[in-house]
Amino acid sequence: MQTVGFAIIVYYIGKFLRQKINFFQKFCVPAPVIGGFLFAIIRFLLQIGGIATFEFDQTLQNPFMMVFFTAIGVGADIDTLKKGGKGFLIFWLISAILVIGQDTIGLVLAKTLNQNPLLGLICGSVTMVGGHGSAGAWGGTFAKLGLDNAKTFGLAAATFGVIMGSLIGGPIGSTLIRKHNLTGNNPNVSNFDEVLENLEENNAGEGYERVIPLQAGDFIKVLGLIFVSVGLGSILQEFIRTHVSILGKELNLPAYVTAMIIAGIFVNTIGKKGPLMVSQRANSICGDVGLNVFLVMALIDINLLDLKDVAGPMLIILFAQTIFMALFAYFVTFWAMGKNYDAAVLSGGICGFGMGATYNALANMDSITERFGPSPKAYFILPMVGAFAIDITNSVFITVFLNIAQSIS
Repeated sequence: MQTVGFAIIVYYIGKFLRQKINFFQKFCVPAPVIGGFLFAIIRFLLQIGGIATFEFDQTLQNPFMMVFFTAIGVGADIDTLKKGGKGFLIFWLISAILVIGQDTIGLVLAKTLNQNPLLGLICGSVTMVGGHGSAGAWGGTFAKLGLDNAKTFGLAAATFGVIMGSLIGGPIGSTLIRKHNLTGNNPNVSNFDEVLENLEENNAGEGYERVIPLQAGDFIKVLGLIFVSVGLGSILQEFIRTHVSILGKELNLPAYVTAMIIAGIFVNTIGKKGPLMVSQRANSICGDVGLNVFLVMALIDINLLDLKDVAGPMLIILFAQTIFMALFAYFVTFWAMGKNYDAAVLSGGICGFGMGATYNALANMDSITERFGPSPKAYFILPMVGAFAIDITNSVFITVFLNIAQSIS
């Protein structure tokens, strides 16, 4: 409890700094990342100065992580996916291709640089598409498989991705627009902020209730579903591990993936409507709480001294990922999404999405649409893929490449 209390204080320090420093706002750096890395730097200086060391009890870190990821499964409403139509499916597909490309680059470069293949995967889709949340969640798994300090590597790589993804997104989108002389195709929408304000309503479907305040019962129902899903998910995890294999190795899915699957099945079957239906607003809040507390707890526990031996190889892999992301957005995303104005906006957005998180993608698209005009289609498609679809897809591919990495190491 002391560790959680300290982590929340660090979170609010990060939130305060984010409000005061324009750089953090411009690149949409999350408050837990700001506060957590600030403390990590202070900890590093105190440690090398021989002044003080810190040890945290991380007992509650995994429960907060499980709440965050299972909440994604609770939000996986199939009816919402149908609203995205063909554009949603195409963007989901190219995002899956991006995941495969990032993991392939990570593995190949790690082997070329005579590094542990697991380091390549940590610098792949785990932290690029997955971001800080995925880095913290998979860190323990990678450490058990032989990559010491995996969580530290992952969180550092994710921070690099957030900054680089935010840097390249705007220029790529605006370059495509100017080169192809594109204009917004919906002149009736004059303020993209209105689109953002309605995203939650559009995505939540029948479960959205704007005027009815949330009650304690709404959160109890959501948390009940989350924890039951975690419990049943552990049974499913063991069943898959003992009955499914890839390349001769048992398929050991992370506990949060199977929990997401159970939750997704529930909300699309008996929890679709009626008394068993949960509030998506309450679920969103629970997920946000889980993410922020879990992430800052992971960050305050990293030791920057652990980076010294792999900093060079990591930077080579991460800069290669940046180049790949830029080329993928410019050529593949723009072409696949229709080579129109919406496609250009999505090309800028996928840079933040593919090297950070959904909010980085929205920030990239914000900078583009503010100058060239609104793109409601882009603001509808990308958040739906980023909200839950890509997390499930990424987890599956990470598991596949993890088995490949073990077989070639």
